[in-house]
Amino acid sequence: MSGQTLTDRIAAAQYQLTGSEVARAVCKATTHEVMAPKKKHLDYLISATNETNVNIPQMADTLFERSTNASWVVVFKALTTTHHISIYGNERFIQYLASRTSLFNLSNFIDKTGSHGYDMSTFIRRYARYLNEKAYAYRAMAFDFTRVKKGAEGVMRTMAPDKLLKAMPALQTQVDTLLEFDVHPKDLNNGIINAAFLLLFKDLIKLFASYNDGIINLLEKYFKMKKSECKDSLDIYKKFLTRVTKIAEFMKIAEQIGVDKNDIPDISYAPTSILESLETHMNSLEGKKGYETPELIKCQIGSNSELVNQMLHARFNRE
Repeated sequence: MSGQTLTDRIAAAQYQLTGSEVARAVCKATTHEVMAPKKKHLDYLISATNETNVNIPQMADTLFERSTNASWVVVFKALTTTHHISIYGNERFIQYLASRTSLFNLSNFIDKTGSHGYDMSTFIRRYARYLNEKAYAYRAMAFDFTRVKKGAEGVMRTMAPDKLLKAMPALQTQVDTLLEFDVHPKDLNNGIINAAFLLLFKDLIKLFASYNDGIINLLEKYFKMKKSECKDSLDIYKKFLTRVTKIAEFMKIAEQIGVDKNDIPDISYAPTSILESLETHMNSLEGKKGYETPELIKCQIGSNSELVNQMLHARFNRE
């Protein structure tokens, strides 16, 4: 269906009669039209999140209600609208999502009305998992990894080791769930999935910035950690190396579909020498013979964040 249906108009009119302009805007953003939610409706909803008299739970609940529709178009637009508000709206919107006992329940969603609906249903299920995980991560950490300050004075760079070892697995899981969207250029064939992909792309840039900051922080503190903390940190770093490859592949897709190269992070790979140094130190802590970490390496990695940053060799826009 290419245009607004009678059902769309009736739903919007019902909310207008009850005086709920926010719910009406949600309906307008999630019509049966095969196109991305209109900017004017998204802008209205974003503005509404900053108004103290607006009922945020009602806004979210209307989006959840729209996600129970049988049409892949309406459901996908409900997810995209939710994601857009999570990124650009007031933080109290995602705070509410994180406080809910249940979120999007779309693990079995499928629209069998046509081959296109069948294909899009796969991405809807994956997208819903990511949005749920984004809320779960906020619940676990009480902040959004995409919103926190980045860089030398940022949250992940200045975090204490105990909290950092809790934060990094939560961050890794969110990155993994995003990458599981696993889209290819041929799949980006309508305005709705394209809008979802661009929102995921923007999240991934910021997630990687936080991820990289966390890794730098771990490396700076690694040689002063207890053996159990070193073991956890080494595992986190190994997982980071595999994810960098997948993140770079995601960025290539963005370039292939026309995203400006200046907006795409330049991600390179950390030299194996870092991993070797970390493993050597771990072996020395476990008392294995023939392993001893040179003091020079401890000093360089443990106290020179700029050197660490250069060694990681990951350059990207931290905005």
